[in-house]
Amino acid sequence: MKLGGARATAFCANPPEGVSAALLYGEDASQVSAARDTLLLGLLGPGAEAEMRLDVLQAQGLRSDPAALDAALRAQGFFPGRRAVVVNETGDQHAETVAAALAATGPEAFLLITAGVLPSRSSLRKLFEAGEGRVAAAFYPDPPDRGALRDMLRSVGVAGGADDAALSALESVAHGMDRGSLARLVEVVSLHHSGADRPVDLATVEACAPPSSDDGMGGAAEAAVEAALSGKAARVRAELARLTARGASPVSVALASARRLRQLHALAVGGAPKAAALARLRAPDAADRAQALARHWGAARLEQGLRLMLETDAGLRGGSAAPEHALMERALLRLAAMAG
Repeated sequence: MKLGGARATAFCANPPEGVSAALLYGEDASQVSAARDTLLLGLLGPGAEAEMRLDVLQAQGLRSDPAALDAALRAQGFFPGRRAVVVNETGDQHAETVAAALAATGPEAFLLITAGVLPSRSSLRKLFEAGEGRVAAAFYPDPPDRGALRDMLRSVGVAGGADDAALSALESVAHGMDRGSLARLVEVVSLHHSGADRPVDLATVEACAPPSSDDGMGGAAEAAVEAALSGKAARVRAELARLTARGASPVSVALASARRLRQLHALAVGGAPKAAALARLRAPDAADRAQALARHWGAARLEQGLRLMLETDAGLRGGSAAPEHALMERALLRLAAMAG
């Protein structure tokens, strides 16, 4: 069974009977770890580790000792209650070992696998999506809204909050970060702002934020959405093929696309959001290109495009049965048609 979004969270909070194995995966390792801990608490209750009802293995060790997983699953506990075996940091290179272990999983031993980003063609995902009594749950970080960003600033001692331009800049940066990296950025902002008796301003955020780079995966994803905004369908397909070859997940492409559309919308609207959006575009040619796209599309059409991308993101996270890469390609091609 394939789960995503709220369904994946609900599964971990209240695991149903009849499930004997689960794969938890996603871009944010801390989010996957939190889901793992929640699921184990629901399955085993408190004190499972002390009662030796929980075995934790690292996937790296399975390559030298593939029988270790099968042995852990077959082991008998000294205390009553359900047992679980966890394998952390797993990838497709461990799929054969995990497949053999799944065949041996009994009703008393729950097999829980964690992994990072796994593409839709992943052999590990297919083991859990298609097998009876198995669940593949995807976890992707939800972009924080302004309220969440204010809470994060308050939690590190920034009592005065941040002005609109600074919040817009933080919001833009946050879409390209996992929660751990964002938390570290907020801490740096608080240290930079220490002693000031005014809200955090745009200059402070810009001084602390990491420089953007078009050489990274985010820049490649933005190239795909810019091709769509320019109405170049063939280039959209080429950029998506390049992203797929580099291992980018459709959700990460959707997030980068939504981030770019928000930035262009801010440019189209003007005012403080425009100042924040321009501040993120250090290269003059990038700023000129972005402003030209914003003028061509206008705020209303950009808002329509952003809604399309957010709906696509929700569909990808919601465990749609349709192929994820096909969903992402269809969304960008629809965007390209709107550009025409």
